[in-house]
Amino acid sequence: MSRYPPTQPPSHRPPEFRKSQLHRQYTSLLRSTPLMLLFQHNNLKATEWMAVRRELANALQTHDTNSPENDHHQYIPSHSIKLQIIQSRIFSAALRVVEYWDPSPHSHNAPPPSSDPLDPSTQSSVSGIPNTTPSPEDPAFTHALSRTAHSAVAAKKKSHPLTPLLSGPLAILTFPAVSPIHMKTALSILSPRAPKFPAPTRRANPGYHDPVTQAGLQKLLLLGARVEGTVFDTEGTRWVGGIEGGLEGLRGQLIGLLQGFGAGLTGALEGAGRSLYFTVEGRRLMLEDENGSSKGTAEEGP
Repeated sequence: MSRYPPTQPPSHRPPEFRKSQLHRQYTSLLRSTPLMLLFQHNNLKATEWMAVRRELANALQTHDTNSPENDHHQYIPSHSIKLQIIQSRIFSAALRVVEYWDPSPHSHNAPPPSSDPLDPSTQSSVSGIPNTTPSPEDPAFTHALSRTAHSAVAAKKKSHPLTPLLSGPLAILTFPAVSPIHMKTALSILSPRAPKFPAPTRRANPGYHDPVTQAGLQKLLLLGARVEGTVFDTEGTRWVGGIEGGLEGLRGQLIGLLQGFGAGLTGALEGAGRSLYFTVEGRRLMLEDENGSSKGTAEEGP
């Protein structure tokens, strides 16, 4: 029986291929990135990409420097927000693995290791490394590039909501955390639309109106977003970016909505109770009047 180190398990495709490395990179990116914007790019030149990235980085740095909201909102370094080109087919394959593949039910049932197998002083006979057959088809291998993961998601090529958008030349803008404020700043540069996402003026940012920058921005088209695993179209993406006050503002709106709903429910219940009380009280008075009239009639009789 052959043994493979846990850091180098056999893969469905040779790991030295660039496609395998991109698949691994995209899988890690999808699992660690809660907010991602998807763009279609149409033959941007290298100089145009440089100009677009420069203006995006400048706008984010200016926002971090001048915005007082960083005092009470989650701080996100501007250099952690990245715009990169992706291979659509490999990205789609990685998305299926992330969304539809759960390795835990298929993991190897070997007992936990008694010591660290990466420790040079640990003997291989007692390290607890499971025995595996010398083939990538062994079901004990459950990593993202394994044959087991590939076979499990092969039938789900068109089932994810993001799949129809993953065609043609694509680029993604990734955020390390969900921040509508930074998202709004990025959309104002890459896909401006007044009044919520106005482009910077020529006086405030002359570089943004440079012909090379404008030529590159005209070749970018916003397709949608993936926020905490949920897919949004263009309008939904702008709705997320237009949330006033960011996540704190959304929480405040939700609290106000719940409080208003509670007050309305309390008023409705109190109104129903008062209506029932008045109805019963009116009926009681009516019965008393009828009883009084009956008694008076009986006393006047012979």
